[in-house]
Amino acid sequence: MKQVSNMANTSNGSLATLLVLFTISAAIHTGAAQFPVQSQNLIADNVSVVEGETATISCRVKNNDDSVIQLLNPNRQTIYFKDVRPLKDARFQLVNFSDNELRVSLSNVSLSDEGRYVCQLYTDPPQEAYADITVLIPPGNPIIESREDIVREGNETEITCTSMGSKPAATIRWMKGDKELQGKSKVEATYDRMFTVTSWLRFTVTREDDGVPVVCIVDHPAVKDFQAQKYLEVQYKPEVTIKVEFPQGLIREGENLELTCQAKGKPQPQQVNWVRVDDDVPSHAVITGSDLFIENLNKSYNGTYRCVASNSVGETYADYILYVRDALTTTPKPTTTTTTTISATTSPPDIIQDAAPSTEAAAHDSQAGPEAQRLDHAVIGGVVAVVVFAMLCLLIVLGRYFARHKGTYFTHEAKGADDAADADTAIINAEGGHNNSDEKKEYYI
Repeated sequence: MKQVSNMANTSNGSLATLLVLFTISAAIHTGAAQFPVQSQNLIADNVSVVEGETATISCRVKNNDDSVIQLLNPNRQTIYFKDVRPLKDARFQLVNFSDNELRVSLSNVSLSDEGRYVCQLYTDPPQEAYADITVLIPPGNPIIESREDIVREGNETEITCTSMGSKPAATIRWMKGDKELQGKSKVEATYDRMFTVTSWLRFTVTREDDGVPVVCIVDHPAVKDFQAQKYLEVQYKPEVTIKVEFPQGLIREGENLELTCQAKGKPQPQQVNWVRVDDDVPSHAVITGSDLFIENLNKSYNGTYRCVASNSVGETYADYILYVRDALTTTPKPTTTTTTTISATTSPPDIIQDAAPSTEAAAHDSQAGPEAQRLDHAVIGGVVAVVVFAMLCLLIVLGRYFARHKGTYFTHEAKGADDAADADTAIINAEGGHNNSDEKKEYYI
């Protein structure tokens, strides 16, 4: 009771002081007295503080003339009068007091502390400045939900993000991968001056969205980088490709063909089939799982071969067009002709040999067309002409050789016959006369 009485007395004294000041101010304004007054400025700043943290209120004066500064709470109760704290709330503490500033801290701020605080300066007339304290309450953890856990390619999905119990109301943004998307939000105020924000995001999914995170980002002055995310799970039809294992390059008659069907989808395709468009697959073709094998190809196998893969979402296919070309052809080697002629005389025999040149036609691609075939015929004709020409040359050489080596006839007649006047004289003058007639010999080659 004694404390209450003292506070009452103090309050009455303050009122009396204010009445005196108002009286003096009225007298000044009526012209009873005129005095030069230096301008004094009272300044206070608004404060935002997160619930549970500490707020600092500063009352500052420019050109103070020893006037009294005091701080009042939103209920107009005096917190500090100069450096004295009449209010019995230990959360208020004096930080600084001087002629130019009164600075007070308020710890463990709660929502009930929010409001307008008043800085008063006892001047003529009295001055007031206001510091509004705003208490920030951060939202709880955002909750992200989707309409369905698994989405099929091409369907629309909806994802919801909720931020509850914040002050002021939070804002929500959406990111899909590295791309920002626009959602729709609704704000609801609760009874305790806090807010709940709900945002919806709708979009059509593609197979590229599978495994991509969708992020709900909550923006609020009390928190940073507050977010929740959900990874998309998208089901899509198989993606089919056909790989040629062999042969590489052009396909020709007599070769073997092996094709592999590669199918990827979600869920993974459980069935892969090979068909031939507008016809039946060759009877001796071998299909093993996703592989198709055909041996000893011919042109009757030409056509479109299709690989069909399916899963629970649907089926897709890929086509391979088979075109079998003619087999490679090789021209046979011409035979080599060798002619040998031996002629015997009394001297050692002369052997004459001559070999006709041989030519091998190069192999040509049957796909080269009529022009390549005409080229082959020209080459063969040239080779035959060379062989015939070589044979003619050989016959000419042999003819000339035999013409030069015809038979020679030698006789040994009586010497001196050349100088005799007649035949009788030649015989008489011959060496040895008739005695040498037995020695005459003849040679014929």
